[in-house]
Amino acid sequence: MIRYFIKLAYKGGAFHGWQRQLNGITVQQVLEEAMSLIMRETVSLTGAGRTDTGVHANEYFAHFDSGNEISAEELKKLIFRFNAYLPEDIAIYDIFPVPAWTHARFSAVTRTYQYCISTRKNPFRFGFYHFLYGKIDLEIMNRGGELLTTYNDFTSFSKVDTDTKTNICKLYAARWEQIGDELVFTIQADRFLRNMVRAIVGTLLQLGMGKISLEELREIIESLDRSKAGDSVPACGLYLVKIDYPSGSFTM
Repeated sequence: MIRYFIKLAYKGGAFHGWQRQLNGITVQQVLEEAMSLIMRETVSLTGAGRTDTGVHANEYFAHFDSGNEISAEELKKLIFRFNAYLPEDIAIYDIFPVPAWTHARFSAVTRTYQYCISTRKNPFRFGFYHFLYGKIDLEIMNRGGELLTTYNDFTSFSKVDTDTKTNICKLYAARWEQIGDELVFTIQADRFLRNMVRAIVGTLLQLGMGKISLEELREIIESLDRSKAGDSVPACGLYLVKIDYPSGSFTM
């Protein structure tokens, strides 16, 4: 069997996340059905991880195994055929062979998300940004982000009743940036819990609006109680923007 990686992107608005579910259409299901039809073999994809319903991905990786060796030229043709068949919400950028040990999910070392907020009404941003008006203290929100990086248990920001074995994550960065009338939050970690980024953003916004203090943010983190944290912000503003793999992961 030969392992192939797929690099793709998708708009999440029409999907119930990446992973197959019984109660809704997902990116994985649409891709597997399209690829199996065109390749005339059963294609089973393993993704880099879940994304919540409505969340977008600028960069996403998945892998599949095939008994057929596909040349570089044939892969280019397959990419063209897949993109012609797939809905406009999904785009495949590349397909390439990787060593058999390279795993889309378990080989990934970091994942980076961004959350986008618009502080001005803009018709071209609806469905892709969270709209928020009023004064926001970016400096204290960045201090809150720095505080988050000193912890590793993010139970307070995790969806309850999940099948996750641990809520321990290594958080490398959590920072806000203002770009014109946009606020962009960038967060990088080795892994993320379900709903974690949206809950963190909602809580940091409370901090930025003066509804909680830095000390209260610390108490929220240490409480390990989701009900203490802020409301989750809408999924439409969240993007998975980068997945990093160790050097040599893609070298045959």
